[in-house]
Amino acid sequence: MRSPDSTKALVSFSTLFFLLTYLCIASCVAVAFPLHENSSPVTNYSNKQTLEFDLGGHRRRGSGHKSHLKHKTPPPPPPPPVPPPQVPLRPPQAPPPTKLPDNQKLVFADQRLKIVYPIIQNFKSLITSDPLNITKTWVGSNICSYKGFYCDSPPNNSSAIALASIDFNGFQLGLPDIALFHANSNNFSGTVSPAIANLPYLYELDISNNQFSGAFPSAVLGMNTLGFLDIRFNFFTGAVPPQIFNQELVALFLNNNNFMHNLPDNLGSSHILLLTLANNKFTGSIPSGISKAFAALTEVLLLNNQLTGCLPYEIGLLKQAVVLDFGNNQLTGPLPFSLACLENVEQLNFAGNLLHGMVPEVLCHELQSLANFSLSDNYFTNVGPICRSLIGKGVLDVTNNCVPDLLFQRPVEECADFFAHPRFCPFMWTYTYIPCKLPGFGSLFPPLPPPP
Repeated sequence: MRSPDSTKALVSFSTLFFLLTYLCIASCVAVAFPLHENSSPVTNYSNKQTLEFDLGGHRRRGSGHKSHLKHKTPPPPPPPPVPPPQVPLRPPQAPPPTKLPDNQKLVFADQRLKIVYPIIQNFKSLITSDPLNITKTWVGSNICSYKGFYCDSPPNNSSAIALASIDFNGFQLGLPDIALFHANSNNFSGTVSPAIANLPYLYELDISNNQFSGAFPSAVLGMNTLGFLDIRFNFFTGAVPPQIFNQELVALFLNNNNFMHNLPDNLGSSHILLLTLANNKFTGSIPSGISKAFAALTEVLLLNNQLTGCLPYEIGLLKQAVVLDFGNNQLTGPLPFSLACLENVEQLNFAGNLLHGMVPEVLCHELQSLANFSLSDNYFTNVGPICRSLIGKGVLDVTNNCVPDLLFQRPVEECADFFAHPRFCPFMWTYTYIPCKLPGFGSLFPPLPPPP
């Protein structure tokens, strides 16, 4: 039986073991794209050749909803002052492409090795530091003799030879200029190496849909260049560090892991566009501080967690929101009227909670962009005429509630049992507060209305 350590990835992020491990997966492709230094940079650094690695089986950018991500590419730095030229200046020339050995003239022991050969050579050409001269052995058709590479026969073909494993531990290889690193939809396992913090220009990190485990990869904390982090569909567990919400991320995908504990109070501290925390085990209430992301946040997915408590009126301050999904939690209390300020919202999902009271008519009247407003499987008792018109249009779903004169509602006994227990939310007087109807709406912290 394998020891637990043997299931871990053999290569640290600093050497990009993903690129080479990926060679063993016949159905996928590994690509390394050098971007010309005079093109629009991904990161705000001049005189650097940024590298993009795409090892993923899929280029996913959503989470079940229409994505509204707009890449936040910083503008290129201003050019240094140039004195008046005495002769016409020639435009800068791109460096010549690296000439790779022609594998058509080489004889390989197996077609599988011929396929991976050019990828290894391409990877070799990008390595900037090799103090142990490891890559000097990466010559010729005998890939199985390359240092760090190990061959074996596939389980279903004992006569074949394929690249079976890679081990670069201790080789001190360096690829410091990586800006985009996509390795989604593979079978990588183990924990994320702290060495990833040594990539000073990393802007996008996508290791989603793998089998990584352990705590949140703390190495990404404090990486000032990081703008896009996607670690969804893995087996990470524990708490999400509050520090990640202090970074200037554009998108954060943590869904479909095993994260737990309360959501950090500073949930909305960054100017994030996409926040996806669905399908985890988060508990506690939704922090009111989420409203601090009002200027940019367009998509919030908190569905399928274990969130409790009442909805804060501050969620109505997310004036750029297009998708809000809080379905299948244990949220209770009424719907805050402040949701009427979400003028851009198209999908609003609170299904599968413990919400009750009247469906506010002001929401059905003001939210003109609504395409899907789901309140099913709650305990609402009253739906007014404006909201009923949305039911007829297929926009509003209030099935399995406690509305007496509507079809497909809960049994009377079930509703009576629910309301037999006291239901209380703090700051009840804020639930009829509509901040966008007051002067000064749009300031960072709109004042609370005075209590009655």
